[in-house]
Amino acid sequence: EARGVVLIVPPFAEELNKSRRMLALAARALNARGYATVLPDVHGTGDSAGDFGEADWTGWLDDLATTLAWLRQRHTAPLHILALRAGALLASDLLARESLRPETLVLWNPVLQGQQALTQFLRLSVAGNLAGGGGETTAVLRQRLEAGESLEIAGYTLPPRVASGLDAAVLAPAPESLPRRLLWLEVSTRDEPALSPASQRAIPAWEAAGVAVTSEAVRGDAFWNTAELVDAPALVAATEAAF
Repeated sequence: EARGVVLIVPPFAEELNKSRRMLALAARALNARGYATVLPDVHGTGDSAGDFGEADWTGWLDDLATTLAWLRQRHTAPLHILALRAGALLASDLLARESLRPETLVLWNPVLQGQQALTQFLRLSVAGNLAGGGGETTAVLRQRLEAGESLEIAGYTLPPRVASGLDAAVLAPAPESLPRRLLWLEVSTRDEPALSPASQRAIPAWEAAGVAVTSEAVRGDAFWNTAELVDAPALVAATEAAF
């Protein structure tokens, strides 16, 4: 019998492709410690069926809930969730929707505001338009999404149903779905690694809600956004040590 079950919630778009190896390393490390760990590809990503342009934020939550049900049918051990970047927003929505109270919520460099994440993604299109002589702003792109139009951005077809879900998502403690403990981990290239100022501002709300929070910054590159695939072994080590 497993010591626990771990659902890994992947990040958004190209960040998933860049971080797949790191998430797999974490899954294997946790599995070696006796935790049944699953890393799913939600609809339109990785090896799943369908295309990204057919995806739906609510459908992604359905996929995660189905994966979790499959996992818990096989193991009755305590639930743990690990999420990277915008995967933290998906995980937060999943916990709230399913009223889940995991033993541990592990966040790797979490995105705190979906609205900001969507804006940053739209800026990739703005940059491409400027290079090609175009001039659409993120506000114009948002209007097109709100009108029901899908957008081609950085090799991805962004459907309105994904954009609206991401835009509305917020990482914040909810009374009905609080984890027993929160492990907040970030990688930093500074000589003395430190959490981002945004994270330092966000963590007290979880502590005030009664969650036992452990936070740490370790040396490492932003592997989800590097030109070449890189590892951040200190991040996996810090995660493994917490279990």
